[in-house]
Amino acid sequence: MSTITAEVVEAHGLNPEEYARVLSALGREPNLVELGIFSVMWSEHCSYKSSRFHLKKLPTEAPWVICGPGENAGIIDIGDGQAAIFKMESHNHPSYIEPYQGAATGVGGILRDVFTMGARPVANMNALRFGRPDHPKMKHLVKGVVAGIGGYGNCVGVPTVGGETNFHKAYDGNILVNAMTVGVADTNKIFYSAATGLGNPIVYVGSKTGRDGIHGATMASADFGDDIDEKRPTVQVGDPFVEKLLIEACLELMATDAIVAIQDMGAAGLTSSSVEMASKGGAGIRLNMNMVPCREEAMTPYEMMLSESQERMLMVLQPGKEPMAEAIFKKWELDFAVIGEVTDTGHMVLEFDGEVVCDIPLGPLADDAPEYERPYVTAEEYKAWAAVPALGDVPATTDIGADLLKLMGGADLASRKWIWEQYDSQVGADTMQKSGGDAAVVRVHGTQKALAISTDCSPRYCYADPYEGGKQAVAETYRNISAVGGLPLAITNCLNFANPQRPQIMAQIVGCLNGMGDACRALDYPIVSGNVSLYNESKATGGGSAILPTPAIGGVGLLADHDKMATVAFKAEGEDIFLLGGEGTHLGQSLWLKDIGEREGGDAPVVDLNAEAANGATVRGWIGEGKVTAVHDVSDGGLIVALAEMALASGLGCILDGDLTTAQAFGEDQSRYVLTAAAGTVLPGAVKIGSVNGTTVAGVEIAVLREANEAFFRDWMEA
Repeated sequence: MSTITAEVVEAHGLNPEEYARVLSALGREPNLVELGIFSVMWSEHCSYKSSRFHLKKLPTEAPWVICGPGENAGIIDIGDGQAAIFKMESHNHPSYIEPYQGAATGVGGILRDVFTMGARPVANMNALRFGRPDHPKMKHLVKGVVAGIGGYGNCVGVPTVGGETNFHKAYDGNILVNAMTVGVADTNKIFYSAATGLGNPIVYVGSKTGRDGIHGATMASADFGDDIDEKRPTVQVGDPFVEKLLIEACLELMATDAIVAIQDMGAAGLTSSSVEMASKGGAGIRLNMNMVPCREEAMTPYEMMLSESQERMLMVLQPGKEPMAEAIFKKWELDFAVIGEVTDTGHMVLEFDGEVVCDIPLGPLADDAPEYERPYVTAEEYKAWAAVPALGDVPATTDIGADLLKLMGGADLASRKWIWEQYDSQVGADTMQKSGGDAAVVRVHGTQKALAISTDCSPRYCYADPYEGGKQAVAETYRNISAVGGLPLAITNCLNFANPQRPQIMAQIVGCLNGMGDACRALDYPIVSGNVSLYNESKATGGGSAILPTPAIGGVGLLADHDKMATVAFKAEGEDIFLLGGEGTHLGQSLWLKDIGEREGGDAPVVDLNAEAANGATVRGWIGEGKVTAVHDVSDGGLIVALAEMALASGLGCILDGDLTTAQAFGEDQSRYVLTAAAGTVLPGAVKIGSVNGTTVAGVEIAVLREANEAFFRDWMEA
């Protein structure tokens, strides 16, 4: 009698049609090991079965792109025989269940994606989204996630240089933890994952395999119910000290000619790493499961293949190089085991105790995995479903200063000092600027070059108008990188959405991707890597249902000369303040409307991509010529918030040339920058709006603004 019942199939996340495809692929019924392997490889997390059709439409090429999506991370040429390698990944579900380990292993996983390609990691970033601060679980989640990111990143010796943290009730039952790593490699020492060479040894290195993380990929591909605590064993446990050893051992071996292919064991562990390596190389793979280093007794092949234990890598080596490689890994006190070989069968074959326990053709597992064109509603139908209230008449503010003070002291704009003080941003001694300004800037060690890095998304825009929101998320990173003087080169992304089987959610996905694609094409800013995280919604008691559509974007740009880097801080009394890009007119979906008007309504601001490109080029030119002394983009909160942030960074106030209307002060029109320059400077196209002067902004003393800005997190965490 078969052990594969309908209940077993359902428990593995496969629907009846997908199980029928399994039967067809095998020509027989699978055993439990084979079913588990199909389960994780066909999960949303590994196969992108609901998004692949639309992801194919995104622009991924440019003369400076060395490797686009499909490998562990994207690669761009940064000149002088060097490349930047980067990617962003999600660890949302694990971080809600077990915030410290969920966030920590998210950092560990994205680090491996980067150094497995030959890069030394030089910077970590993150994009975090939490529910309402007064939600009973939220303080625990924030503390755990921040501690996990800091605990792992600080110990592994890679600086955490910035990111973003937002709050909204839509994330009450499903927080988002997106981690990004950037590394630098020599272009002639880049490593890929395609397994080739008949008979070449397959080697396992790193930590031993345990029972943690089994079915992690499947769990990450489903929404939450009331059984959330039962899923705790699916969360992996990380060890940053082992990861540091693994980085050094891998980079040491990479300096030789021993490695044919290399892949980290991330989601779905040994299964996904071996399947991806063999399928990319058009080869087959045979593994002896008795040779897998295990840290627990009597582990079965099913457990070994599906475990997501951390700090592990799989390699294909040149024949005869095993002793040299083993010596390196033993020196670094890491496990090393030859567990199989490359074959020409096109199958994954697993042996255990002398018997074949799995024999699956690789095609159906990888390239021929299910791909769905899920139905989605039209833009008009979506707008009716989203039911975003019209903006209507907006009463004028009665006190710009009072509104500014409230905004700067609220959860959305409050200083994230409590968070970033827990991150080591200076290890490596190349951090030039954290992203408390517009973008983080990290020097390319030993050169005049620097990388500018930014993570951005405005989910409330994406909900109101997925297309414009997708455009804006890309444009915001472009603007932030330009504001420090960097040339934006490419992006990675982390596409966080709810259940794609709901046509309205699928409309969010398609709309955001279309907007992202158009922005990338207009800005010559291709997508080179990314991650899709779906089913981010909660059915749990008291949960927050679906998240807002959150296509988080991680942008990377290049400063040819880091000595010309711009910062947001006002520099000197008497300097002129300029606005480039026009005055504020748009209050729809603004923070002012949300936090002061206490409602979310109106259309998202439209992004004019031609203006975005032109204004970015203008600002980069002025920075390069030394014409401007401070630069800040205008985003959340509008012009007056941008000025307040420049004042807080410097301790210098400003006086404006005239009174501002509500929209001029708080409108979130896009493609705009505030700049300062020596008195009397002419900046063609920019409008002089005031001067650096005094100790106030909109009549509010900087000291009062600072206290309000820093009080939110301090008081919340001490309460």
